[in-house]
Amino acid sequence: MKTNIFLFAMLAASPLTVNAQTADDADSIAAKKKVHVAFRDKDADHLLGGVSYVDMEELQKKDYTMSSLEDMYALVGGWNGNNLWGMDNDRLDNNDNGNLPMVIIDGVKRPSNNVLPSEIEQITFLKGAQAVVLYGAKAAKGAILITTKRGKVDGLQIKANANTGWHFAKEFPEYLGSAEYMTLYNEACLNDQLPTGAKYTQQDIYNHALGVNPYRYPNVNYYSSDYVRKAYNRSEGTLEIQGGGARAHFYTNINYYRLEDLIDFGPAKDNYTDRFSVRGNVDLVINKVVKGYADASATFYNENKNKGDFWSDASTMRPNFPENAAPLISIDMVDPNASKALAILNKSLNLLNGGYFPGGTKATQTNAIADCYFGGQTKAVSRQFQFDAGIIYDMNKFVQGLSFKTQFAIDYAANYSLSYDNKYAVFIPTWSNYNSKDAIVAITQQNDEVVSGHMVMSNSAYRQTISWNGHFDYDHTFARDHHVSGILLANMFTTTSSSQYHRYANANLGLEASYDYKGRYFADISLAGVHSARLPEGHREAISPSFTIGWNLAKEPLMKRVNGVDDLLISASYSNLNEDIDVYMGEKYFYLYDASWSTTGSGFTWNEGSSTNHTFSQSGANPSLDFIHRKEFSLSLRGSFFKKLISAELTYFNTDLDGFIVDNLTTFPSHLKGGLSGSSFMPAINNNIQNRKGLDFSIKAQKQIGDVNAAIGVVGTYLKTNYKKYDEIVEWDYQNVEGRPLDVIWGYNCLGFYTIDDFTVSTTSEGKTKYTLKSDLPSPKIGGTIQPGDLKYEDVNGDGVINNKDQVDLGKSGAYGSPLTLGLNITLKYKNFTLFMLGNGQFGAYGMKNNTYYYMQGDDKYSVNARGRIQYTYDDNGVINGFVNPNASHPRLTTQNSANNAAASTFWKYSTDRFNIRKIQLTYDFPEEMLKGKIVKALSIYLNGNDLLTISKERELLETSVGYAPQTRFYNLGVKVTL
Repeated sequence: MKTNIFLFAMLAASPLTVNAQTADDADSIAAKKKVHVAFRDKDADHLLGGVSYVDMEELQKKDYTMSSLEDMYALVGGWNGNNLWGMDNDRLDNNDNGNLPMVIIDGVKRPSNNVLPSEIEQITFLKGAQAVVLYGAKAAKGAILITTKRGKVDGLQIKANANTGWHFAKEFPEYLGSAEYMTLYNEACLNDQLPTGAKYTQQDIYNHALGVNPYRYPNVNYYSSDYVRKAYNRSEGTLEIQGGGARAHFYTNINYYRLEDLIDFGPAKDNYTDRFSVRGNVDLVINKVVKGYADASATFYNENKNKGDFWSDASTMRPNFPENAAPLISIDMVDPNASKALAILNKSLNLLNGGYFPGGTKATQTNAIADCYFGGQTKAVSRQFQFDAGIIYDMNKFVQGLSFKTQFAIDYAANYSLSYDNKYAVFIPTWSNYNSKDAIVAITQQNDEVVSGHMVMSNSAYRQTISWNGHFDYDHTFARDHHVSGILLANMFTTTSSSQYHRYANANLGLEASYDYKGRYFADISLAGVHSARLPEGHREAISPSFTIGWNLAKEPLMKRVNGVDDLLISASYSNLNEDIDVYMGEKYFYLYDASWSTTGSGFTWNEGSSTNHTFSQSGANPSLDFIHRKEFSLSLRGSFFKKLISAELTYFNTDLDGFIVDNLTTFPSHLKGGLSGSSFMPAINNNIQNRKGLDFSIKAQKQIGDVNAAIGVVGTYLKTNYKKYDEIVEWDYQNVEGRPLDVIWGYNCLGFYTIDDFTVSTTSEGKTKYTLKSDLPSPKIGGTIQPGDLKYEDVNGDGVINNKDQVDLGKSGAYGSPLTLGLNITLKYKNFTLFMLGNGQFGAYGMKNNTYYYMQGDDKYSVNARGRIQYTYDDNGVINGFVNPNASHPRLTTQNSANNAAASTFWKYSTDRFNIRKIQLTYDFPEEMLKGKIVKALSIYLNGNDLLTISKERELLETSVGYAPQTRFYNLGVKVTL
């Protein structure tokens, strides 16, 4: 059907001609472009704050990007790459948008990862409550509108774009080799005074260090060139075809890209991800008053990879894996006279090239290397199909300025995995040594081997979204000065997913009325009637109002005498939106208003000895459960100065999210909770209030200096969050949640390390040295045995005990965005060369070194950070008398688990402040004169680098991924051609 539509559009076009468009024409078209906002388009100079937009067609001329929202944080204030104005998204929304706001593509709620930059005309960020009110309850935390390209040219135009580039890893985690790991593990055994003493003999350590027999004494570095390549390729090709005539226009985008993998051994060498997509649309002029359009897209995505999780295993598997066996062992190490061992191996289905078999132990029955070679392969498949169509009816003959628009859409997505799920055995070798030569004299097979040869389908999931909207639009100017516009709409969508019983749905009515006088004075009133199935009957409907006023001072007669002011618009808005995004508790989203009962099998025992079930209350009913309210005041100032030399926009916002739900309200008597089986009669109540306030800003300066056109832009957000109201009863004021940031980090104030002076020393009956904390010091109750070299914390409340009551506010984690985010964009154009640069930064947030790469205990793999551990010095009696390095960066090593040392504290805290040189791209556009009269009408080549440099005190930490594929830098070469 889609092919027929495109064919019809081409036949309806005028005789085919090649589109030729001068630079002046392009500037004229760009100047007339409207900004796409909720259900309609507006002139840019009529936007009243809370809205930012990016012209993607212009941006793509100098910035090659690979995903729809890439680089936007350096171009749009109020957007930090994850959210708008610090708003988190609906956790129940599984539309592949992660924690992003609602994403609306061509009027339909859709995933942002299913549209490519080359397909996009414009991206609009609706940040303010007044900008999203018409979308209803599900968009109350902001929305991103993505508008794809449409056919505009008469005749036929073909554009092709090819790119190829290489990813290079920024940093790899660094771990100790076998000999050093074993030496330090022995130190941990000594620290713990284990009865068995050191685990590894000096001879074992020497053999691993010597490396003569890597099969018996392995020293595996999973990040070496044996397993990981230096770079991998990404290549992409795009073909755009558009054209048309008086009655129809069409646009088609065909794209394919292929991405390789960093793993460089076995079948994993051939890992790759590829994506093929086709997007097209047709615009038809049916008659003088009716227009129609149809859009369709199809995406085919495949991820081909080996079994196992190499990067996770690489961060946990010790270099001496595990003992006396390498991940792969050469069959040549088997004694030729060990006939039983050879017979076992000869029956194996998993001999690599006939010469290597997987090693292991009873405790270690798989490994990352064998997983890749013998575990099988998997292919993750995603298929997405999208279709929408609409009608535009010009009703001018009834009422001047009136029109009706309606749109229907249906999307379907399916995901599944195809895999060969092989099972392999590991072989436990028994080693001997003949004449100083190691040999395997016996083999024990652990587990059976299964190579079925059958492909298995699993992880199947689907998602279907049906969407419809219809609206009457009014736009008319009376007596040349009085501009009136309005919209009356109905809007709905519903998403059915295989993973959810309830549909994810939104339904709302909307009304907006706007007035402006000569573009000088503005007034806007918007109302939305919203509905939510998450709330009780009688409370499922509500009205969301929004009021905005604006004043363009630059159009006042008095201001015309002021030199240097081109435009100066001030606007203010107040909104009270009803949202159900946050109507949930834990993982429960529906029926929170109902009383909940449960039955347990552990019941009462009667005299006869029989038992019966009992029923208990889990929660009480609340028939008045309500929406959460987004109550927001915003004030915006937008201006341009000195003939557009400088343009700026500043928005102050203050937002309360009022009515977050709690189910253990402290104002209720305690006897309503905590009875039999943990029963509770307490209902879910709207109570807590979150506050977000800050500044969203953007400043741009541009000037022509000789042959150089220079433009620089700075965007950013200053964000402050806190709980304005929080239901709690705490003993100590410093632990109040109310008044603190939403993303506060709770932890201990570390005073350094316990020293030998903090302990009394005695000897046990077994002859072990016992270290007892002195009685005048607070008693740690966090967990683990306390010895010299462990972390020491402040007893904040002075009760003589260190526990969770001593946790304090350690700063903001940046979960909703760092307190200050900045973006920088620079464009320098000289003749036919364009240099484009992007940078972004975040400041004021903190993180915790809370994984095993930074704090090691028990049987954890030791990273290079273990070299900075506390080391003891001993007296002649073997008693600790001090530290080799009192300013160590890691507590003493231990073979046990120490919750005390692992706890969040100032010791592990680090700043996430950073500034990134995100991108540099150099583009050369071949002169038009050179291409005159040729089939090629425009030609450009460009070279760009992504993620080039991080400037930060913690650069290495921020660029090191542990348990995941490394972060990369990307260098790309591209060419564009227009026919």
